[in-house]
Amino acid sequence: MNAQIPIDKTSIQPAATPMMEQYHAIKAANPDSLLFYRMGDFYELFFNDAVIAAGVLGIALTKRGKHLGEDIPMCGVPMHAADDYLSKLIGRGHRVAVCDQIEDPAEAKKRGSKSVVARDVVRLVTPGTITEEKLLAPGEASYLMALGRAKGADAPFALAWIDISTGAFTVMDTTGDRLLADILRIEPRELIVPEPVFYDPELKPVFDVLGRVANPQPASQFDGAAAEGRITRYYDVATLDGFGSFSRPALSAIAGAIAYVEKTQKAERPPLARPCREDGGAAVFIDPATRGSLELTRTQSGSRDGSLIAAIDRTVTGAGARLLAERLTAPLTDANAINARLDSVSFFCAEGRLAETLRLALRDVPDLMRALTRLALHRGGPRDLGAIGSGLKAAQAIADLMNQATLPAELQAAVHGLQALPSIVADSLAAALDDSLPLLKRDGGFISKTHHAELDEMRALATESRQVIAAMERDLCEETGIRALKIRHNNVLGYYIEVSAGNSDALTNTPEAKARFIHRQTMANAMRFTTTELAGLETKIANAADRALTIELGLFDALVALVVEHAEAIRQAASALAVLDVSAALAALAASESYNRPHVDDSLDFCIEGGRHPVVEQALRRQNAPAFVMNDCDLSPEKSGQAGKIWLLTGPNMGGKSTFLRQNALITLMAQMGAFVPARSARIGVVDRLFSRVGASDDLARGRSTFMVEMVETAAILNQAGSRALVILDEIGRGTATFDGLSIAWAAVEYLHEKNRCRALFATHFHEMTALAQKLPRLANVTMRVKEWDGEVVFLHEVGKGAADRSYGVQVARLAGLPKSVVERARAVLAQLEAGATSGKATKLVDDLPLFSAALREPPKPAAVDALREAMGAINPDDLSPREALEALYRLKGLAGEKLAGEK
Repeated sequence: MNAQIPIDKTSIQPAATPMMEQYHAIKAANPDSLLFYRMGDFYELFFNDAVIAAGVLGIALTKRGKHLGEDIPMCGVPMHAADDYLSKLIGRGHRVAVCDQIEDPAEAKKRGSKSVVARDVVRLVTPGTITEEKLLAPGEASYLMALGRAKGADAPFALAWIDISTGAFTVMDTTGDRLLADILRIEPRELIVPEPVFYDPELKPVFDVLGRVANPQPASQFDGAAAEGRITRYYDVATLDGFGSFSRPALSAIAGAIAYVEKTQKAERPPLARPCREDGGAAVFIDPATRGSLELTRTQSGSRDGSLIAAIDRTVTGAGARLLAERLTAPLTDANAINARLDSVSFFCAEGRLAETLRLALRDVPDLMRALTRLALHRGGPRDLGAIGSGLKAAQAIADLMNQATLPAELQAAVHGLQALPSIVADSLAAALDDSLPLLKRDGGFISKTHHAELDEMRALATESRQVIAAMERDLCEETGIRALKIRHNNVLGYYIEVSAGNSDALTNTPEAKARFIHRQTMANAMRFTTTELAGLETKIANAADRALTIELGLFDALVALVVEHAEAIRQAASALAVLDVSAALAALAASESYNRPHVDDSLDFCIEGGRHPVVEQALRRQNAPAFVMNDCDLSPEKSGQAGKIWLLTGPNMGGKSTFLRQNALITLMAQMGAFVPARSARIGVVDRLFSRVGASDDLARGRSTFMVEMVETAAILNQAGSRALVILDEIGRGTATFDGLSIAWAAVEYLHEKNRCRALFATHFHEMTALAQKLPRLANVTMRVKEWDGEVVFLHEVGKGAADRSYGVQVARLAGLPKSVVERARAVLAQLEAGATSGKATKLVDDLPLFSAALREPPKPAAVDALREAMGAINPDDLSPREALEALYRLKGLAGEKLAGEK
């Protein structure tokens, strides 16, 4: 069955079985989710859910019974492999309601043989609320974001985002013009939006870009009036006074996020940190087009390989990798905070041996926060407890290691966070847990020997019952003096003591013996007895395995409660370890790639000497290609108090203009995230907004051509860039007619110079624009240098002062493999155009140069060439008036035509 079967909720009739009645009731309460309905050891899906899941998962679609006269589609997945199937469904944007059995089947049977086991949804699995280790990338955050809105506010929107797997919780006020940029900076897996906001026509362009990431939710979840109460109940506090000050839209977003967590996690409560307010101006503003153009975390094809994060990531822990990505996507704008981070990197650069020892220790640190969250949500196992124990032990050792040196402020704070860990958690876990831990707690065997006396006894009874019985038998032999006494077992009597008839008197001749040894059976030659000790031992042996597991599960719950009780201290330790990892990793990057510390301050300086593109440089090295060519860039003001410079960059295609533009933007971001940079030196005054318009793309879904997209992005830059912005523009105006494009580019440069007054790099092929340097005092002409050799062009990839006189497009076309006839025709047309032959007379050009005639015509014969040379030699250009010169040119042209025709 290939077609989906729609379910009309108003027409659903009770199925033939009570179980299907139960299914319909649960499904009706969760209409927007695929329902994983527990049946034995499988999760089953029915109706449309089955059709959808079978297609996504590639599993067989079967049927079970009938509904309204039609077969009911069904498919299922085994419980033990459910995570793998959930991963595929979540990856395709589906939401899954996990419906489990909430009572023992034996209890259901007590109500009658046809009673249905009670079931209910225990969890909603959505893209933004996953916690399973298999479903999470270690080095990537998994954010659930909520959008709050309050009309009439200065900043009418707010975003609150949670990584439920780690408990991180942040909130930020924003405005409509930067809403999409702020959302894309965080890259949430799921964005929940109040339904009235989701269907607001003014915000439709935002949600069109986000697609299935945006998820409308009832407005009641975001109710500002009830927000404070929802938040205080979740954190079990009386007031929000200790949380800081939040705007109305921020409270709405926080409440919406918490409501969704409660809705999806049901009875469980993840250990969320208190919401931390982020100042919208604390990070460099990077619009979506710039973020995509610079390929910070993924290339424009969606791959991590080839991105900046892939080139600079040297972290050794998942938490460190996530923190590095967070810093890269939100570089700071506070020079003091930037330099505090740079101090940490400088420390590890100077203390190379300490840094390497630290990195070796960090390699063994597990993901503390994700393990803690799974335990708090009762989805963790013994290995998560083991991860917490080993992580805390490593944290203490790292704190002792770092205390051997004098640390900069950021590292001091991190080590202080490690030292605040209570030893009781690590000590308790080390004492209780075995060295070898199973994945699931139900498997048992994770509590170490000698930790719990009764558990040791039960394990001994369960696994060593023969030895226990033999030991009791030896004790009884010594006590009674009957060497032939045996303890035996059968299915009727269970365990019993057997002696010969002649030795039975020893067990019955005194009142004490009769009281202790209870007669069970008389045989022809033997008598059988039992004792209360033996009967008790028999019961213990029969129940030993179950009792042992019960004891272990109780100890597991106690350890989980201890860990969750100290969740905040563990969170601080995990954050501290991530900071140490990132700082040491950036130092390792600097050492391996020869990066240097930038000088960052509050000036408008921008001077980079010997800059390189971090991604391209590594790619060239992997290909054993020539070394990357370093270039300088100086956009610093001439004098204090002046605005920064604009460089107008001309030069050939393939000369390296785009690489040069991007590398300066990337160096800026790396410097302000607190990393060393690929340059001999860099002096950067803090950039508050970065705009990059490099490359061409269209947006056909929204009816936008490549040129329209270019103009929209250029308009955003010109309307938003201020004096502290850095603007990177490439080939503005190339998507329309030549004079239209030149006019737009010309006006844009003037506007950047006079109105925006920002530091900017503007690359163009409109060589006419170089004349602007005579008019605009802060504009300088620079060019990508080339060298011609034997008719070939050599790209030097060097930036120097001056302006290019041509773009070498025909040479690039030849290198690209265009047919020789096309290249030759292009050369001929270019020569005519450059000579001004057309002067607006395109028809004459067509007549004079019929298609491919220049390419297909055979070379002129020597006689024709000699005749032309003689005619030209008779002309003295200095003696000719303009009119005479024009007439002479026509004579030569006519002679060339006659001679060529005669030679054919």
